[in-house]
Amino acid sequence: MANILKTATSQIKRHLVRLDSLVVEGDPQPVVPILGTEGEILSAGCHSGKRIAVLTSGGDSQGMNAAVRAVVRMGLYVGCKVFFIKEGYKGMLDGNIVEATWQSVSGTIDMGGTAIGSARCMEFVERSGRLKGALNLVKHGITNLVVIGGDGSLTGANIFRQEWPDLLDTLHDKDKITLEELQCCNALSIVGLVGSIDNDFCGTDMTIGADSALHRIIEAVDAITTTAQSHQRTFVMELMGRHCGYLGLVTALASEADYLFIPEWPAQVNWPDKLCRRIQRSREKGQRLNIILVSEGATDVEGNRITAKQIEKVIVEKTGQDTRTTVLGHVQRGGKASAYDRILGTRMGAEAVLALLESSYEAPACVIGINGNQIVRLPLMECVRKTKAVQKAMDEKQFETAQKLRGKSFLNNLTAYIRLSKLDPPASSCSADGTICVKPQKLGVMCIGAPAGGMNAVIRAFSRLAMFQGYSVYAIYEGIEGIATSSEVQMLEWRKMYGWARDGGSYIGTRRTTATNFLPKIAALFKQIDLSGLLVIGGFEAYQSVQELTDARAQYPAFCIPMCVVPATISNNVPGTEFSLGADTALNEIAAVRALC
Repeated sequence: MANILKTATSQIKRHLVRLDSLVVEGDPQPVVPILGTEGEILSAGCHSGKRIAVLTSGGDSQGMNAAVRAVVRMGLYVGCKVFFIKEGYKGMLDGNIVEATWQSVSGTIDMGGTAIGSARCMEFVERSGRLKGALNLVKHGITNLVVIGGDGSLTGANIFRQEWPDLLDTLHDKDKITLEELQCCNALSIVGLVGSIDNDFCGTDMTIGADSALHRIIEAVDAITTTAQSHQRTFVMELMGRHCGYLGLVTALASEADYLFIPEWPAQVNWPDKLCRRIQRSREKGQRLNIILVSEGATDVEGNRITAKQIEKVIVEKTGQDTRTTVLGHVQRGGKASAYDRILGTRMGAEAVLALLESSYEAPACVIGINGNQIVRLPLMECVRKTKAVQKAMDEKQFETAQKLRGKSFLNNLTAYIRLSKLDPPASSCSADGTICVKPQKLGVMCIGAPAGGMNAVIRAFSRLAMFQGYSVYAIYEGIEGIATSSEVQMLEWRKMYGWARDGGSYIGTRRTTATNFLPKIAALFKQIDLSGLLVIGGFEAYQSVQELTDARAQYPAFCIPMCVVPATISNNVPGTEFSLGADTALNEIAAVRALC
């Protein structure tokens, strides 16, 4: 009975309903993932005698090598023989199949691109090509295949899997394989990993390579910002994203771009006038530079393509601004993998091996994804169908449906960008500087603890969104220590937070001092300002201080207000969150230093 209960509990835990899989118009059906086996104890050699092959196909992306390395080492650990199929499907057809060893993937985890090569192979599209591939796999005794690529590569793998029994019958009829080989290799199991910098595959929060590409872009935008400010220039930057605007959207949020063109959010037909008005107004308010981001697949609402050069020409002709265009191109796909992509590729690759070895021929092919930092298994073709539904919606000019199909995070990011990027808050909410607001409630924000990357971005986002809703915001400088020493408390202004999202540290200061010994002073300040809510940004000290304020509510009525903590510590050691602000930035700095050693 105990074993039955344990098995049932395990099965329940492995079924994880994705929260943003809402049924919307155009959505074939919600994708329901199954929690992976990551973290479970495995015995060395528990799958001895099986054979696995791994290939990379289509466009390369950073993190593919980390995934290949994980497939090889996890496969070897559980007792399998593991093979590289070099140069993708072309290598499969050419018989370019090499046995992998533990040492053959040493030193590859941080490498960009794919060390085993990738090539587009039109011959594999035809049945005759797949017949050659099947023959080469059978001759090596391979019946388990990990495919790392985009939706086209994974769709091809699924077709190959479905045809496998018929392909083997044909090979046997032609005396290409023996009856024993036919019986030993009678089923092919396939697991997919999505390698794509566009992050355009539905069902997973992130694809392998997207984070690294984002790092390349942010580095370029930061570099261009300094020269643009020096010469008061406008820069138009073209990013990859022919069918998906993820990179453009997230870069716009992180860099405070002035204007954004992406496929899912097409510009109005009169975009030249709106864009130029925006640029002129920003310069009148003292802004020295403008950054315009455009995905390579951007269009207006009528489907007319919008290019970076076209935007540059419009700005020069209508405003006379000194304007330059930068096309990042394949720089976005190059270079070392970010720390996140190294970890993501490793986790996905290890799970792919376990998914293969647990699969049955009757079960549908699966793809490994990540959902809320949990590695999950998803039905491959359901994800492919949903991904294609996004493009179908855009082709039919149903752009709101396309945005919803991208998922809640995409939609939330787009809404946040639209609000945060405005030059002024809505006149119906507050004055142009954000200091005179329509609602009487006042909100406070302060930092407690060590500085961490992202603090300024939180302060800016919180304050501007509050002003957007009609609330004024007070910054409590230097945290609790500032209150103890009667430091500055200042109302934040909309325009004065321009550029904060790009900068590290905290512009309102931060100290490690907790609330323990200063409750009367804190209560007096809250009463003086008449605070109606408080946001605290920081690590353990922030948690402790908010708890102390909460515990003292009976004694100090000023603390009887909503209080919230945003975790911010490079140590990533506070409860309640998978990631705290600053941890990813710190990890990438460590990885960069390690690369120099």
